[in-house]
Amino acid sequence: MTVFTEGRHPAEFVLSEGDKNFSRDNLKIAASQTIVPGSVLGKRAVVADLVAAASADAGNTASSGTIAMDATPVTSKAKDGRYVGVASAATKVDWADPDGNPIGVSTHGALFNKGGIRFTITAGGTPNVVGDTFYVDIAADAGDFEYGAHDPAATDGLEVAAALALYPATTGVGESAKISGITRHSEVNGKTLTWKTGIVAADLANGIQALAARGIIVR
Repeated sequence: MTVFTEGRHPAEFVLSEGDKNFSRDNLKIAASQTIVPGSVLGKRAVVADLVAAASADAGNTASSGTIAMDATPVTSKAKDGRYVGVASAATKVDWADPDGNPIGVSTHGALFNKGGIRFTITAGGTPNVVGDTFYVDIAADAGDFEYGAHDPAATDGLEVAAALALYPATTGVGESAKISGITRHSEVNGKTLTWKTGIVAADLANGIQALAARGIIVR
């Protein structure tokens, strides 16, 4: 007797979501992906599409450090919005990403390459003082980011669970596709989600926590 296996149905994993599609966004699926309804997705920036600008706060100590983006200013881990750096010493600046998460400490005269941004602060004639502030602003829209299957071993942004696919999509080399996905404020059935094959318990727990940080609660 022939045995048929029923696949996942679009949106079957959704237990509750915001009114009027509040929990949903249109997602650009990256190349070489096989996505099914309920696939856990990571998110990465399309580097060539982002615009980055660096600046020092107008209230900083006169003639102190200046900031300039690197020739390669961003990586695929970059986030849309403002990165903020606050001086903790004359040549040290503590940085946070647009979500307020600490990403590292820059040292004047050395390339900073963390959190998706790359820049150098050059010391001026007067040392910076504690509280002097620097900014990196990333200008992007939804089309400047792409999604792919969540992979804890990735290093390009897909290692962080960020969304859930509502519909299937298969893309070849150099291809992309657009589908709808859950990106915020919802409750979902964990038994009908699709994670990377063989995912270990620690990575699964981290993925569930990352979704929760976006308001996606796995039941």
